Amino acid sequence: MDFLNYNNTDNKRTEKNITIRRETEADYRNVENLVRESFWNVYRPGCYEHYVIHCYRSDPAFVPELDLIMELDRELIGQVMYVRSEIECDDGRKEPIMTFGPIGIAPEYKRQGYGKRLLDYSMEKAKEMGAGALAITGNILFYGKSGFVPAKTKEVRYFDDPDADYFLIKELTSGFLDGISGTYKDPAGYFVCDKNPEEFEKYEATFPPKEKLKLPGQLV
Repeated sequence: MDFLNYNNTDNKRTEKNITIRRETEADYRNVENLVRESFWNVYRPGCYEHYVIHCYRSDPAFVPELDLIMELDRELIGQVMYVRSEIECDDGRKEPIMTFGPIGIAPEYKRQGYGKRLLDYSMEKAKEMGAGALAITGNILFYGKSGFVPAKTKEVRYFDDPDADYFLIKELTSGFLDGISGTYKDPAGYFVCDKNPEEFEKYEATFPPKEKLKLPGQLV
């Protein structure tokens, strides 16, 4: 099993061991709960990201080698999962790339650099596996620190919003996107809650109840 282990000195000057490794079946429930806590009431009242990753593991596009968790002194604090995707090129080709997400960080560890550390490590692994580029919808203020740019500047358009500034892309291989123009759609697995709302509700009922709140800044 691939993993990264090293010491980190935080602002409190205490030594902490960080491990990044592949998720195992024994981790599934804890990871899903972490993602639920991380995204609850962030983009919408409640969240569904934990159900997305629950279902992604059996999706044909799932990349198990890039299903990673981060531990801090053996405490689970972060998670990222990759799936295969593609650019539908204007000339009729389908160019394979990858996407990822959600990147879930435990609420008490957000904005401390752990998300970027996990992202950067996972991108190196994706590059080693031959991925030429990564696409994601997200905040350029975060992803820009890891080299992402608005995809429209690379002639790749988001299917739902061709002029979107929040649709981002990063070349893992220099020049990979040269000569490519086309459209990107989110993988079908991302919409599992829309396709199976009753199954999602059954799944959600297995977690402790949490209050759904409508908050400023949410997308829906």
